[in-house]
Amino acid sequence: MAQQQGRRKRTVHTGRVEAVERLTPHMLRVVLGGEGLSAFSTEGHTDSYVKLLFPPPAPGDPEPFDLERVRAERPREEWPVTRTYTVRAWDPDARLLTLDFVHHGDTGLAGVWAANARPGDRLRFLGPGGAYSPDPDADWHLMAGDESALPAIAAAVEGLAPDATAHVFVEVSGPEEEHRLGGGEGVHVHWLHRGERGVGSLLVPAVRALDFPEGRVHAFVHGEASFVRDLRRLLRVEHGLPKERLSVSGYWRLGRNEDGWQASKAEWNRGVEAEEEAALTSSGG
Repeated sequence: MAQQQGRRKRTVHTGRVEAVERLTPHMLRVVLGGEGLSAFSTEGHTDSYVKLLFPPPAPGDPEPFDLERVRAERPREEWPVTRTYTVRAWDPDARLLTLDFVHHGDTGLAGVWAANARPGDRLRFLGPGGAYSPDPDADWHLMAGDESALPAIAAAVEGLAPDATAHVFVEVSGPEEEHRLGGGEGVHVHWLHRGERGVGSLLVPAVRALDFPEGRVHAFVHGEASFVRDLRRLLRVEHGLPKERLSVSGYWRLGRNEDGWQASKAEWNRGVEAEEEAALTSSGG
């Protein structure tokens, strides 16, 4: 099957594991390097993401890996499975890519791979994508998310101006999962420990209770789809914020793996937007 005319062939990068570090009981950091990153670059967005390809390369596999050819010539069940991860850091001089993984035992793909990764192992990925960075002209910033959004939130906080004002809400299972976040005196970090409660159960009321400062806000809300929907409605309908001042997306959805979520995400988003527009119309917004 010929490649579709006009469709740009996507570069598959191959990183070599340089280091693995356990940051918290459920968060692992993997640093990738090597010649396979020679064509990789980002545009500096703090939510840059890559799509990891599983299974990882086996010894002797040819490089570069031709994903389009695999998809054209092999049945779908033999295609690589993708998992999306935020670029925690990219050092273009040392050509080192840092990724943080949530690990919850022996289920899943990426977290299990990271838990077993050793220096010298390889990992293929596509990307980067992403478009959000904190607006330097905003009067203040709102950031909210669960563990899955923590790498992007941490990168965003580090990207703020030293005198920036931000309210940062991060929900994790307990205090042992907290990270040290950067930022100046104007960055107020609110750690929320949900324990056995549902994901997002503390985030939504915490953001709702915030006394919004005056001025133009730039908001970043990412994580489990249900609480993201609720917070988006809070920001759009109750606070009347325009879409262009929001970066809001469900990274995942409870009860769905990434394949199932990505297959249904567009329809989910259309439903959320329809409900939102109806609410804005009824409220006169």
